[in-house]
Amino acid sequence: MIIARSPLRLSLGGGGTDLPSYYREHGGFLIAAAIDKYVYITVHQTFVPELIVKYSKLERVAAAGELEHPIIREAMRLLDVDGKYLELTSMADIPAGTGLGSSGSFTTALLKALHAHKKDLMHPRELAEQACHIELDLLKEPIGKQDQYIAAFGGVTSFEFLPDDRVLAHPLRLDSETLSNLEDNLLLYFTGYSRSASAILREQDDASRKKDTAMAENLHEVKALGQRSREALEAGDLKRFAELLSTQWETKKQRSGAMSNPRIDEWYQLAMASGARGGKLIGAGGGGFLLFYADDKTRLRRALTGAGLREVRFRFDFEGTKVVVQ
Repeated sequence: MIIARSPLRLSLGGGGTDLPSYYREHGGFLIAAAIDKYVYITVHQTFVPELIVKYSKLERVAAAGELEHPIIREAMRLLDVDGKYLELTSMADIPAGTGLGSSGSFTTALLKALHAHKKDLMHPRELAEQACHIELDLLKEPIGKQDQYIAAFGGVTSFEFLPDDRVLAHPLRLDSETLSNLEDNLLLYFTGYSRSASAILREQDDASRKKDTAMAENLHEVKALGQRSREALEAGDLKRFAELLSTQWETKKQRSGAMSNPRIDEWYQLAMASGARGGKLIGAGGGGFLLFYADDKTRLRRALTGAGLREVRFRFDFEGTKVVVQ
C-alpha cells in the first residue's frame, strides 16, 4: 500500500495575485504557510481487473478514463495509469470548501501517490507544475497556483508568479524566535460556512480578463501588502504583520460583496475587541476559516469559543507533499 499526504495551507499575504489572468499581465506575489492538517491518498493493488475509487462517492470502473471524478481521471490519464487492479481512496483532516487549499493539496497528494506507484521520483516543483496543469489547463478551473505550490514545497514560503508562467519559491528568512511566536500566536477558527472558491474566483478572473481597472488596482494593493508582510516577518515585527493581516482583509472585501457576511463580520469584530492584533478570512472568501494573530490568546479563545466557533490548533509543516507509507 502507498499512502501520500499533502498539507493544507494558510494564505498570509498577497492572495489572489496568483491567478494567471493577473500575474501574466503584472506578475504576482504571495506568502503561504503549510500546516499539519493533511489530505491523504492511498493506492493499493487488488485482485479484480477494475479501478475502485473512494472519496465522497464510490466509483468502480473498467478504466480510469471512465471516472466521473475529474482530477483523478485527468491525473491518471496524464501519468498513463489505466487503473486496473487498483483501489484509490482519499481522506482529509479538514472538509473541502473551507479556504485551506484542499483542492491543490488533493491533486498534489494524488500525483505523489501515483508517481510512487510508478516508482518515479518527483521534485516538488515538478509536482506543483503537474497539479497546476491538471486544474488550470486541463480542467479550466478559474483558480490560482498558490495551493499546489505551497502543498508541494511546505514551510512558510513566498512565491513570485512571473508573466512567463515561471514560479519562484523562497522560504522566508525567519529567526527561530519569530517562527515560534508566529506559530504560537496564530489562531484558526472555523466559521461553519463551506463554499466553492471557484464562483468567487471566477468573478475576479473575469474582471481581470476584461482589464477592469478597479480589480487591477485592488490586486496591486494586495500584492504590495503581501510584500510588506514578508518584510515585517523577516524583520521579526509580528505586531506589524498582524496589522497587515487586517489591512489585507479590508482590501480584499472590496473585490466582491460575496467575500463576507454579517455573521463573519460580527465574529471578526468580536475577535478584534478581544485581544486579536489582526486577522483575516482565509481563502477566496464567503466562508471557511478566520485567522487571527493574538498575544493574549486566552482572552481571544474565551470570546470566540463562547460565540460558538471551533478552533483548529495547528503547527507548521516543513515537509510538503510526501509518501508516508510505501
